[in-house]
Amino acid sequence: MKCIMPLLLLVMVLCVACVPPKDKSDGGLEKEETRMAPSINSTVEILANQLQTPWSIQKNGTVFYVAERPGSIVKIEEGGAVDRQQVILDKELSTAPEAGLLGFVLAPNFSDKQIAFAYYTYVEGSEQFNRIVTLTLNDNKWLETDLIIDRIKSGTYHHGGRLKIGPDGKLYATVGDATQPSLAQNIDALEGKILRINLDGSIPNDNPFPQSYVYSYGHRNPQGLTWATDGTMYASEHGNAANDEINIIEKGKNYGWPDIEGTKKQQGMITPLFTSGTSKTWAPSGIDMMDDQLYVAALRGSAVLAFAVKENKYIERLSEFGRIRDVFVDDAFLYFISNNTDGRGSPQSQDDKLYRIPL
Repeated sequence: MKCIMPLLLLVMVLCVACVPPKDKSDGGLEKEETRMAPSINSTVEILANQLQTPWSIQKNGTVFYVAERPGSIVKIEEGGAVDRQQVILDKELSTAPEAGLLGFVLAPNFSDKQIAFAYYTYVEGSEQFNRIVTLTLNDNKWLETDLIIDRIKSGTYHHGGRLKIGPDGKLYATVGDATQPSLAQNIDALEGKILRINLDGSIPNDNPFPQSYVYSYGHRNPQGLTWATDGTMYASEHGNAANDEINIIEKGKNYGWPDIEGTKKQQGMITPLFTSGTSKTWAPSGIDMMDDQLYVAALRGSAVLAFAVKENKYIERLSEFGRIRDVFVDDAFLYFISNNTDGRGSPQSQDDKLYRIPL
């Protein structure tokens, strides 16, 4: 792998799609397409290239850490120095579709303790599972040091896998339904859920279900989490062929899968804030938020989607880079990683890459 000097690219908006205003309790509506003038005309920098199926972006000061599905963490320093760090795990990492080293998040005290959390898929005999662990950076290698949750069912697909630290200081994890949809409605199962975990691995006392990590349920394959400054929690979720979702996540609520999806309604179940509708697929993955605008990585949509929450509309941006797996925003920039080397994309020269664009 090598880094290259910033490359100036002209960025164009693919299209602008508006969703009519609605009461948020009604969930998302299918979008109404309208053509508008481009809203971005700026420069994109390539901070690193030749990444190997990257999945998660983290930033500590001026240093980036990008997790790769085959089992590495790429350290990218300001000024261009790039180092692929080995990850030593207790279990054999799975190479199955959608599996591998997925979620990765630095602990709040990372600068002092060099600790992070990871979500990965492993093989055990003829079976496959997901687990959540702590990793410790030592001598430029990441070592699995503590087990938090084990034997989360994996299935052929639908691993979920996103990890984030919430504003409450808890660890949150998205878990897919392991291609067994009924598990999403089973409160006693971890699959098809968003989990909430104390950083020491214990169950928070104020979780909605006694002695359970489950925070919300009825999810198919959630892959993104973020929070607004007011504490509102958002998640992205893959629908079944279409009907991809952006949801406001509330404690103990049921998000309907497999009983409802898209704009369908059923008593006691939540419909989404936004949905791609029955004829369009986003395949949304990582998400982040800045100034009441959600930035969403879209794999099948091959774009970064920007959702203006208050205006109930979204636009498709940065559509020239192929599959996008994760996004990260700070005060000045939007960062995103392409995911064209995952076996489902069409790799461009020196893919995959970490990009930066001014906000």
